[in-house]
Amino acid sequence: MTQHQPDITHHAALDARMVKAVRGIKLLSLASWPAEAQAPFLDGIARGRPQLPAIDYPRLDFGEARRELAAIAAAADPSHPLGVYLRESARSWDVAAQLLESLGTPTVTTHSIALFGTPEECLPGDGPTTRDAARHFIAIANDLDRELLAPEEQVPVSATALQLQLQADLDDFFDARVITVELDPTLIAKAAAGATRIRLRHGAAFSDYDRRQLLQHEALVHSLTALNGREQVHLPSLSLASPRVTETQEGLATFAEQITGSIDIERMKRISLRIEAVAMALGGADFIEVFRYFMGAGQNPAESFSSAQRVFRGVPTSGGAAFTKDTVYLRGLIGVHTFFRQSLQQDRLRLCRRLFAGKMTLQDVANFEPLFESGVLAAPRWLPRWVSRANGLAGTLAFSLFANRIRIDRL
Repeated sequence: MTQHQPDITHHAALDARMVKAVRGIKLLSLASWPAEAQAPFLDGIARGRPQLPAIDYPRLDFGEARRELAAIAAAADPSHPLGVYLRESARSWDVAAQLLESLGTPTVTTHSIALFGTPEECLPGDGPTTRDAARHFIAIANDLDRELLAPEEQVPVSATALQLQLQADLDDFFDARVITVELDPTLIAKAAAGATRIRLRHGAAFSDYDRRQLLQHEALVHSLTALNGREQVHLPSLSLASPRVTETQEGLATFAEQITGSIDIERMKRISLRIEAVAMALGGADFIEVFRYFMGAGQNPAESFSSAQRVFRGVPTSGGAAFTKDTVYLRGLIGVHTFFRQSLQQDRLRLCRRLFAGKMTLQDVANFEPLFESGVLAAPRWLPRWVSRANGLAGTLAFSLFANRIRIDRL
């Protein structure tokens, strides 16, 4: 398939318009709770009189941006890979804009499900549901004795110490200061990553596993794909975290933790608990019930609040509504793992490397193959070491392919 320059120029112009149109559609930051919501709630819990948090959300109007996105989608060629990408991306941003316009209402749930799915959705390959998989990991984690952890894995690391360690890791990887690690007292999550900045919650305690997870997950997937996306002359929107790429992004980031040995069973449990909590909220559980669910699963009050607020971002706290983003982690992990194994089987590991050339879905990277071949899209400038070392990656995946044929229930 040959790429005609007029097609490229036309779609590149549409992409530039899309980047401009979506500038204010900041889904996670606009839907997230202010840090000051935590103290009054935990105080009520301590006194035995908990109250549902009441969050004031901004009234937002993205009418102009949504009209521009509709025009971009209409002008994109549905028979061209760039046109398909632009149409699907524009629709995804439009749903995100509608979600933000309805913050604080149950309608957010409808838009959230359209973007991220539900816990009852099947895993790739018509497997069990996402919720079934979550319960599997929770059960395994509960069966393992925490005393099996090595002593050094139980020593907490301060945010300040982690900032220094992570900064050194990143400076070593890039051989320069490309990504800055900062402390942020207003952050509810323990960490957040952008293209050139990673924020850690000031005052939080981290583990040795957290350092490796943050490096592999946040820095060398989320930040790296944003940086590589900025190198795309014709498609700079590949640097943006479009809602439609969330499942692949989180799946790739969690797969990076797994293949580098940076993930532990407690991390799998945390991811899985959030999926179960989303299902509970959709089923009618309110914020206090979900908070107590996390407490009962072993999280401390501050962690339980942080976990529960993820589930209730943008929605009423009285039950029956949820922000469902956390359901994508396991689905994404299984999808990416399967994609890597298939790429090995078909002698196409190059597709795995191209997945780092920007923020894209698994389908995008397959559709974009002729664009990479013709040079319209650039190969990733930076790659994590586990991806660039193809022999080691192939060895791990080859073992995984064979091991999956063994039926444990027959041993």
